[in-house]
Amino acid sequence: MKQILTLFFALASMTAVVAQDSTKTSLPSKKKDWSKVKLTNRANDHFMLQLGYNSWSQIPDTINTKGLPRTFNAYFMFDLPFKSDPRFSVGIGAGVGSDNMYFDKMDIDITGRRGNTLSFRNLADTNHFKKYKLNTTYLEAPIELRFVTNPENTNRSWKIAVGGKIGTLLSAQVKGKTLESKSGATINAYTMKEKSKRYFNGTRLAVTARAGYGALGVFASYQVNAFIKEGFGPDVRPFQIGLVLSGL
Repeated sequence: MKQILTLFFALASMTAVVAQDSTKTSLPSKKKDWSKVKLTNRANDHFMLQLGYNSWSQIPDTINTKGLPRTFNAYFMFDLPFKSDPRFSVGIGAGVGSDNMYFDKMDIDITGRRGNTLSFRNLADTNHFKKYKLNTTYLEAPIELRFVTNPENTNRSWKIAVGGKIGTLLSAQVKGKTLESKSGATINAYTMKEKSKRYFNGTRLAVTARAGYGALGVFASYQVNAFIKEGFGPDVRPFQIGLVLSGL
């Protein structure tokens, strides 16, 4: 996780440097009065779509993951520019975030069949599902402090934003496809689903950052509170990094 976040912040830092250079070269010798900038045709990033890689920090060695875990977020945002300097603004909004984690020959007891904790059982030596994932979906409210180098036309501007989001858990479910024997032979080609929120924190608190040019950029998010309720499972913290499309 540290390597991934380091890469993101390195990209964000490079973007900030380029943004500073772009601002310096575009400014005339006389200091510009940003309060008189016209924002009539400004695209305010009202819609924001994020697609990226999802993972957990502090994940125990006994939990086997595989594949390409994914996250998808969709938000509607209000943009509130500063009157004194519209290069800066505050973005607030609401939307939905959905995360998928894929596991290799594992069983996650989210319903409490085997006890009062969220257990992760290795099924490599017995029957298991060929495909197995955990999906969590949240209703979220993000807030950002934003900076753009060209407030009159953000579709042709460097953008940087830092902030956070709070979410409430809407659903948590595991889904398995195609039951196999330990040798990999198909036993039953059916789909199993189990739903339960009992072991997961109902509230998600995360810090966020994004950077880019125009409608395209990169984003990162890290959950600061525990994903699983204290005492009911490993203390893993989900994080995401990926691409963001914003505009309108």
